[in-house]
Amino acid sequence: MTAVVEPRRSAASYGRMIARQLYFEQLNFWLNPLAAVFTLGFSVVFLVLLGSSAGNSTSSTLGGVRVIQYYVPGFLAYGVMSTCFNSLATSLVVRREMGLLKRLRLSPLPTSAMLAAICANALVISFIQIVVLLLIGRLGYGVHMPHNVGALVVALAVGAAAFTAIGMAMSTLIPNQEAAGPVVSIVFFVLLFLSGLWYPIKPHSGLAQISSYFPIRHMIVAVFAPFDSRPGVSGWAWGDVGALAIWGVVAAVVAARRWSWAPRRTGGGPSRPATRRWRG
Repeated sequence: MTAVVEPRRSAASYGRMIARQLYFEQLNFWLNPLAAVFTLGFSVVFLVLLGSSAGNSTSSTLGGVRVIQYYVPGFLAYGVMSTCFNSLATSLVVRREMGLLKRLRLSPLPTSAMLAAICANALVISFIQIVVLLLIGRLGYGVHMPHNVGALVVALAVGAAAFTAIGMAMSTLIPNQEAAGPVVSIVFFVLLFLSGLWYPIKPHSGLAQISSYFPIRHMIVAVFAPFDSRPGVSGWAWGDVGALAIWGVVAAVVAARRWSWAPRRTGGGPSRPATRRWRG
């Protein structure tokens, strides 16, 4: 069986195809209001609950910084990670096992444009969460905005790209759609608990050292740095941003090597024909 060679397309034409597919991805997201509310509202609800309980209390771990000043960037990081990792990985497994990825691959839309639109959809949802959380933090709790906007943008951009790659890689490790939700959620929320989303962790404690092996801790620290209101503190957490970039590159390699468009055989039924894996 010979591979089909896709015709060469201009950058403008390719961009229009991605934009059109992104429109349909957004339409599909908003036409499921229950899922949209839970995706966007989970971080908002927890921020409001924790912010109301914290009040004006400060954290000795953070040198007197208000606890809510820590929670807002923490949930900014959470919103990006939840959408780009949790939701994306689960969605890709469901699409693969339902045969949607295989069917879309046979459509005139280039596979690279389709994947770009799926990832861009996660980024759009993440951006909406970021704006909402920043408004709640500023208007509702008087949180100081980041003193280094560039550092925040870089941390969020690198983190979003890294967790998108990690989400795609994770989807290749899950055998079926029934396991997707439980596996992704358990891994995600256990690492969130260890990484200091719910409470500040002392920088050189044993828990901080353990959690530093995982990307969630680096994401939280990198996003918090521009919000750290202590005098003389730099907004650039280069070590954590670099660790996120490394995680993203490794995850992208794993995703490319293990990617499959066709559903996987997970039972004793008839074997499926061999399918060509995506290599880029």
